[in-house]
Amino acid sequence: MVTVAQARPTERAQFIRNTYLHLAGAIGAFVVVEFILFQTGVAGALADLLLGSGRFVWLGVLAAFSLIGWMARSFAAQASVQTQYLGLGLEVVAQAIIFAPLLYIAAVFSDPSVIPTAGILTLLLFAALTAIAFVTKKDFSFLGGILMIGGFVALGVIICSAIFGFQLGLFFSAIMVLFAAGAILYDTSKVMHYYQPGQHVAASLELFASVALLFWYILQIVMSMSRR
Repeated sequence: MVTVAQARPTERAQFIRNTYLHLAGAIGAFVVVEFILFQTGVAGALADLLLGSGRFVWLGVLAAFSLIGWMARSFAAQASVQTQYLGLGLEVVAQAIIFAPLLYIAAVFSDPSVIPTAGILTLLLFAALTAIAFVTKKDFSFLGGILMIGGFVALGVIICSAIFGFQLGLFFSAIMVLFAAGAILYDTSKVMHYYQPGQHVAASLELFASVALLFWYILQIVMSMSRR
């Protein structure tokens, strides 16, 4: 099995180009889906549902999202190109739906600059982390175990906050930004050292999921800072 790191320079360049073009396409599709959800009133309805139905509904949403994310990655790992695109599309739609209530709250109840600011900060941080991974050419696979343990701890804290009703706060969001930054370094390194040249769709899905996680918590931090 020839990995991207072992491939010829032209194949490696093509893989990188295809991966980041698909990532840009996924982000663009995410924006389009969000626009549709806002224009049709679905985003507002989802926000009202989650705000009015209690914290246990949110746990159900997280569980469904985790299942859909697992399905999307399973599809993206298949040999069929059509199935890979199905996985990427499923991930984009799922992320858009789970983001819709938060973006609606940010758009309606926060400063108009909150969403653009969070988006720009996310893209800048992602670009910086990507540059670090490419320039250093370091294998960040050692982060895998740390991220797995950290992910379970974070999930446990989120579940406990939903059950017992305490707020996670700004500190937790800051920790999760660091977690997402580590995930981007890990994913960028992984797609270069362990993916094959033809797996650019699956690679873009991995990166998109990490960028979405980073945006989620940066947006919460910016929203919190705008209220002060």
